[in-house]
Amino acid sequence: MKKIEKIRHSLAHILAYAVQKLYPGVKFGIGPAIENGFYYDFELPRKITQEDLPKIEETMRKLLKEGIEFKKKILKKEEAEKIFKDQPYKLELIKEIEGENVSIYESGEFIDLCAGPHVKSTKEINPEIFKLVKIAGAYWKGSEENPMLTRIYGIAFETKEELENYLRIQEEIEKRDHRVLGQKLELFLFDSEIGAGLPIWMPKGAILRKLIQDFLFEELKNEGYEWAVTPHIGNLNLWKTSGHWELYRENMYSPIKIDEEEYLLKPMNCPFHVKIYKSKIRSYKDLPIKYAEFGTVYRYERSGTLHGLTRVRGFTQDDAHIWCTPEQLPNEIEKLLKHGLKILKTFGFKEYNIYLATRPEKFAGTEKMWKKAMVVLKYVLRKRHLNYQVDPGGGVFYGPKIDIKIKDCLGREWQCTTIQVDFNLPERFDLTYVDKKGKKKRPIMIHRALLGSIERFIGVLLENTGGALPLWLSPEQIWIIPIGSRHKKYAKEIDSRLQLLGFRCQLRDENETVSKKIREGEIQKIPYMLVVGDKEMKSKTVRVRQRQKGDIGEMKLAEFIEKVKNEIEKKT
Repeated sequence: MKKIEKIRHSLAHILAYAVQKLYPGVKFGIGPAIENGFYYDFELPRKITQEDLPKIEETMRKLLKEGIEFKKKILKKEEAEKIFKDQPYKLELIKEIEGENVSIYESGEFIDLCAGPHVKSTKEINPEIFKLVKIAGAYWKGSEENPMLTRIYGIAFETKEELENYLRIQEEIEKRDHRVLGQKLELFLFDSEIGAGLPIWMPKGAILRKLIQDFLFEELKNEGYEWAVTPHIGNLNLWKTSGHWELYRENMYSPIKIDEEEYLLKPMNCPFHVKIYKSKIRSYKDLPIKYAEFGTVYRYERSGTLHGLTRVRGFTQDDAHIWCTPEQLPNEIEKLLKHGLKILKTFGFKEYNIYLATRPEKFAGTEKMWKKAMVVLKYVLRKRHLNYQVDPGGGVFYGPKIDIKIKDCLGREWQCTTIQVDFNLPERFDLTYVDKKGKKKRPIMIHRALLGSIERFIGVLLENTGGALPLWLSPEQIWIIPIGSRHKKYAKEIDSRLQLLGFRCQLRDENETVSKKIREGEIQKIPYMLVVGDKEMKSKTVRVRQRQKGDIGEMKLAEFIEKVKNEIEKKT
């Protein structure tokens, strides 16, 4: 184990020691080291809040300065049970440990059931390399049937500089939180009466969604896709045939009874597209066949896993399915990779990691089918000289896949483009095509999404841009602001001309100060604001304010129009 992991684990024990001193009667859960830090779970005699963390942190620092040693002891279970007689969670863990002996660690007056390892003494820990950051609720052992404990999170690094750098990044992440930006920019909202994980798109958010979908519609039309629209529910028998009911049931909602038959909210669109393919006889001359859909699906997510737009219960996939011959498969995969990377680049994502996800524990089809699919995916990745990492067991139940995870401006990875090879559904639904010799053959099916889901992608896009969306995607592109009432007529003429040209404008002629309107425009992250007064009205110009740059000078309206047209066309 690395030294920093030992430090983090040791700090978890010192955290528990500090809580023991401050809150007598506390019951202890577990306290492991985790990525970037540590946590410990407690059943406390009274509720604590974020305001209590500095006091706990200060107690921890005092303990660190005492040079407390971490002493390991091996005890018989009976001895350990006596030590932890007032600690129900520890007693439960002791019963679950195999064998007659258990390992404990003594750190001053604090004793914990633990296998280690730890640092030898707190002298090895700089008191300035850690910080307590958050309090959360956590069910004992992660089960909703168990008591809710209080979890205190801490972060820790090898140096004070690393800690400060991490905190700076976290501060930036908070500023870019898409949940906050979504409300501030009036894009979407969540409402408890509607239900958790079900976003409502407000007018400006609906415009943003449509802009993304319109762009994809044209892109896919040029790539030979046809469009489909499918129902939100399907008969239970459909999901039994597809294998979802057997292999994906934990992610699906309970059946709905309609006229003595059972239906399910769809978790995926693929079985519906399969039915379109099967609706008539297909020839090898027809292949590849490509169906695309902005299909809204519903998947069961635990309340604790929901997170803004990036983890929801109902979302819209930019979904598509392709049927091709075995000979066409490598070329189709290659085209999808090329097109996926092009689309992501258009939205400003130039850095990414590629993963090849292999067979999961629960899977459909035969191992032979899976091996065939893996061979093709590896071949295409190597042919295009794309570096990739293997994601063991990360495939979907019906086939292996290639995942492209984009990196945002803070270096975080987000799942977007996915390309999945499926030999399974064509078998289950008995899909065929007629080959050159007039014989029936089995097509290969590819599942693919370029952005993943519209919801999650918008969440990622907002955080990557900090809400400052590029001009072509901004729901409101231009505000026209007259300085006084006598300038309103000229401002309205400008607004009318820009509206006729297809720009998304707003005439801000309310009786408020210009400075207040400009401040509001900056908060709303409006790309351009055109201020007009006597001078501009006389010379038929506009005073241009550009987002993040401020006043960039006076321009003829035609010159400004040319500038923004060029920016939109280039999607810069």
